[in-house]
Amino acid sequence: MKRQVSIWRLVATHLLLVVVTLAVLYPVLWVLDMALTPGQAFAMDPIPWPSNPSLEHFERVISTTTSDGRWLFWRQLLNSLIVAGATSVLGITLAATAGYAMSRWAFPGRDVGMGLFLITQMFPGVVMAVPLYILLDELHMLDSMVGLALVYATTSVPFCTWNLKGYFDTLPVDLEEAARMDGASRWTTFWRILLPLSKPALVVTGLFSFMTAWNEFILAATFLGKEEAFTLPVVLNGYVGDFGTDWGSFAAAAILVSLPVMGLFFALQRQLVEGLTAGSVKG
Repeated sequence: MKRQVSIWRLVATHLLLVVVTLAVLYPVLWVLDMALTPGQAFAMDPIPWPSNPSLEHFERVISTTTSDGRWLFWRQLLNSLIVAGATSVLGITLAATAGYAMSRWAFPGRDVGMGLFLITQMFPGVVMAVPLYILLDELHMLDSMVGLALVYATTSVPFCTWNLKGYFDTLPVDLEEAARMDGASRWTTFWRILLPLSKPALVVTGLFSFMTAWNEFILAATFLGKEEAFTLPVVLNGYVGDFGTDWGSFAAAAILVSLPVMGLFFALQRQLVEGLTAGSVKG
C-alpha cells in the first residue's frame, strides 16, 4: 500500500513538473513562432508553431548594414561582447582583491564600507544617469565602449565584492598560514591557493556581471548616440516604433541576443551550481 502511494506521488510530481515546464516554455515558443513566420502577420493559434517556417527575419537582422554598406549587426554584437566582457573582468579583478581584504583584515571602516556597498545596490542605475553622463561628457567617453564598461562597473564591483567576500569567509585561514610557514608571500598565497579554490564563486560572479551588462538598456541608450556604437538591447528597441512594431525582426533579434548567454550557462553550468551552493556543505 505504501509503495502504491509512493508511485502515485511520483507520477503526480512529474506531471506537475511537465505542466510547469510547458507554462514556462510557452512564451518562448511564441517568440520562436514570430521569428520563423514570414512577413508581419502570424496566426493567433493556441499552438505557437509556424505552418510555413522561414529564416527571413533572421536574415534581415543579420544582414543589417550602415549607409556605406558595412555590416552593422556584427559590429553591434561585438560592442555588446566587449562591454559585457570588460565589465566582468573589471568587476572580478577589483572585487577579488577587495573581497579578500574585507574577509581577512579587520581594519577601521570595514563594516561601514561593506554597508555602503550594499546601499549602492538599493538604487537603480537610472538614478545615476545624469551625473554619469556629465562625467563621460567631460572625459569625452560618450559613444565609447570603455566609458560604458566603466559605468557598468560602478554597479558590478559592489555586487562582486559582496559575493566574493562571502565565499572567502568559507575558506579556512589555516591554508594561508600553512603556505606562509612554507615561505609563500601574501600575494602567492592569494594567487596560487585562494583564487583556484574560489573558481566556482568567480564564475558565478563573472556570469552575473556579464548578464547585467549584456541586458542593460537604459544607460546604454542614454550614453550611446551613434548607431555603430549601439549594444544589442538598444538595437532591439529600434524595432519598436511610434507607429508600428516589426515583431518578426524583434523576435529574431531577441533570440540572437539570448544565444551567447545561453551558451555561457551551458558551458559553465557545473561551476555555476558549485558556486551557488558554496558554503552550504563546508564545515
